[in-house]
Amino acid sequence: MGTSGKDKQIDYVEFNVKDIARARGFYGDAFGWTFTDYGADYCEFSDGNLKGGFARSAGGKPGGPLVILFADDLGDTLKRVESAGGKIVKPIFDFPGGRRFHFTDPEGYELAVWSDK
Repeated sequence: MGTSGKDKQIDYVEFNVKDIARARGFYGDAFGWTFTDYGADYCEFSDGNLKGGFARSAGGKPGGPLVILFADDLGDTLKRVESAGGKIVKPIFDFPGGRRFHFTDPEGYELAVWSDK
């Protein structure tokens, strides 16, 4: 199996927002970002260098972006996260484009890891 060249690197950032249209308007007007909609609850953005997303958060807490890392081998990375002291808070799940899991690090920060495999 080949590697992507971005294994274990920060690859994506997600913002939990209550109003995707408002977030699009702000970041589009203020910074010129472009957008791709994936249904009513998700919108991907691009700043020309980094991609990220706005995820609708009905009752959740807005703010505090979710940093997402990429892994060539998602299962192995999950094991490494657990072995290093991380706590899995969302087991591996499928989404359009791949699979991912969420974890908290020993300091309590939530991050995610995704793979296109």
